[in-house]
Amino acid sequence: MKKILSVLAVLVVCTTMTFAQGKTETVSATGNIKPITLTVYSPGNANSVPTKTVLKYKELVEKASNGQILLDAHHSGELGNDAEALQSTRMGTIDIIFAGTSGFTSFYDKAKILDLPFLFKDANQAYEIVNSDIGEQIFADMTSAGLVYLSEGDNGMRHIATTKKPIHSVADVKGLKIRVPTSKMYLDVWNALGATPVALSLNELAIALSNGTAEAQDNATYHLVANATYDDIKYYSYINYMWMGCTMAMNAKSWNGLSADQQNLLKEQAIIAAKYSFDTIQADNETAEATLKAAGVQFDTTPDIQSFKDKLGGSAYYKQYAQESWYNQSIIDAILAK
Repeated sequence: MKKILSVLAVLVVCTTMTFAQGKTETVSATGNIKPITLTVYSPGNANSVPTKTVLKYKELVEKASNGQILLDAHHSGELGNDAEALQSTRMGTIDIIFAGTSGFTSFYDKAKILDLPFLFKDANQAYEIVNSDIGEQIFADMTSAGLVYLSEGDNGMRHIATTKKPIHSVADVKGLKIRVPTSKMYLDVWNALGATPVALSLNELAIALSNGTAEAQDNATYHLVANATYDDIKYYSYINYMWMGCTMAMNAKSWNGLSADQQNLLKEQAIIAAKYSFDTIQADNETAEATLKAAGVQFDTTPDIQSFKDKLGGSAYYKQYAQESWYNQSIIDAILAK
């Protein structure tokens, strides 16, 4: 009987608590808790802002948890491209992912609302809104896709850069052949503005600008430099017409295996990491602007943005998507009221 009681006592003291998809915390006989380890991933390369943000998140979480939550960080395609990594996160092979929000819309269409034009005044406003109750509303149903929303980071504000003439008002884009991503939302916007949008993949852009297939692009300054698509660019206008985000999300089963304190810590540090991504892109944009100016690009920092909004018909433009499953007028109104 004494032997049985002794064995039971040892078992109680050495209980192993299971966390997140097979990850464990072991309580030793001395009461020390071994840290849990979660996999976090950015598909981007080592110098990309998403990867820098993931590494910052690792630093933040491990410090805030006193080393009780460790993040095993990967990047540069190690665990697959965006689509593959998103699927792996939904399955639980990856615990946490930070990737372009556009990739999430392939299975979570409510995020498409963030692609509407002139929704945000600038990136700073975008940060405040998407990491508030409004962002939580947009991503509230993500658990249906096997994920839990943590925060929304930055992927740049889109403007316009041209090869032949400067753009100051909407009248200047009439008939302009502007390269856009292969997205209906982008095609709709530029058609409505009077331009001639050309849907091309990013790896086709530099050649298209060189041979005249495209006369413009709509990327952030740092994208032009990072992707080496500025050789033929002569003019750049800050029209702030569309913001791009990066979403940090966690596998729902991994999340549910954590304690409330651990969940709160991961959420809080994810929002801090999101702010880091915005700050990093702002710094990268400033560096990129200097690079572009040195290459001879002329900047219009005060274009007639209102003329673009007026051409679209203001917020009434959004109503064309009212029948789409992702459309939410109350969220749009809440954003525009900020």
